[in-house]
Amino acid sequence: MTAFASAHTALATLASEGEHVDTHPSISPFMTGGAALVILLLLLWVTTRFNRDR
Repeated sequence: MTAFASAHTALATLASEGEHVDTHPSISPFMTGGAALVILLLLLWVTTRFNRDR
């Protein structure tokens, strides 16, 4: 149990040190969501084209 406690202490110390600074702008959530929607709609279209037994 002491190994778990020391690992927890080490990870907590590591997480609290320093701040994370982004050096690049992040991707727009609207662009990510739009791309995901387009990909899912494309997969739906492909699935319905191959499923002709209904």
